[in-house]
This record gives sequence, structure tokens and C-alpha cells, in this order.
Amino acid sequence: MEVRAAIIADAAAIADIYNQGIEDRGATFETQLRTAADIAAWFGGVHPIVAAEDQGHLIAFAAASAYRPRDCYRGIAEASVYVARTARRQGAGRAVLQALLSACEQAGYWKLVSRVFPENTGSRLLIRSLGFREVGTYEKHGQLDGVWRDVIIVERLLHRTEA
Repeated sequence: MEVRAAIIADAAAIADIYNQGIEDRGATFETQLRTAADIAAWFGGVHPIVAAEDQGHLIAFAAASAYRPRDCYRGIAEASVYVARTARRQGAGRAVLQALLSACEQAGYWKLVSRVFPENTGSRLLIRSLGFREVGTYEKHGQLDGVWRDVIIVERLLHRTEA
């Protein structure tokens, strides 16, 4: 497995993996499948995106995205990790998330945040093992297929900042 910075040419493969996550209904509130063009819009050079490939096929990605538009939050990014169904539980998620942590720190981010469905135990174990802490729970944070869902808020400081 090779982990590297993702490039626009990866957009179709990233869309395929993300769409599996959407279809599985276990990791995102999103219900509309994404196209390669949708994913290509993520590549603005501001937020790191990393990918893992195995034998020439993309099997996982991790992406940072904007947290909030206010200037005081410019050092915080949202983190997402998605792994192709056929590659789950084989270390690809860990590899891309570790690479994303490093890439975000190098890009000057000081904190990553995310939200995880409570029953997504695999993701919760992974992020906890990489230093994320569970901050709390947003109850009834959103509806997925007409059902209210809670999410657990997680965060990880990337490096210490001076007060």
C-alpha cells in the first residue's frame, strides 16, 4: 500500500469510495452520490487530501475541509476518512488518517475536528487510537432517511500553540 497526496486525477476513484460510504449509511448524513466533478472541487490547495492505493487502485482517502468561515477558526479543519468496502479493516484508514494528520500540521493547522455516528465503532476505535478525544454528543444532529441521528464530536490537537 502506498499513501500519498491525492491529485485531481484521483477524483473519480475518491467519488467511488465516498459514494460507498453514502450508500452504506454508516458514516455520513449525505444521501446524494458525488461525481468526479464534485470531488475535483475539493482540490483548492487549501485543505490537504491524502490517498492510499494498493496495486494501482485507490482504496482509501482522508480529507480536510473548512470548519467555519470566521477568521478565528482558520487553524481548524474538519477531517473525514473513507475506505473502499473491499479494503476495510486492513489498515488503510489508519494509514491515510496518519498521513492527513501530518499534512495538516505541515499546512499550519492546529486542530482537526469531526463528528462520528455513535454506532460507528470501527471509526471511533481508529480515531481514538490516533489521539482524537471524544468531546461530547450532539443529540438529534441531523436526519438520515427520516430518522434523527446523534453524532459524537471528536477533536485532536496537532501541536501545541503558545498562549
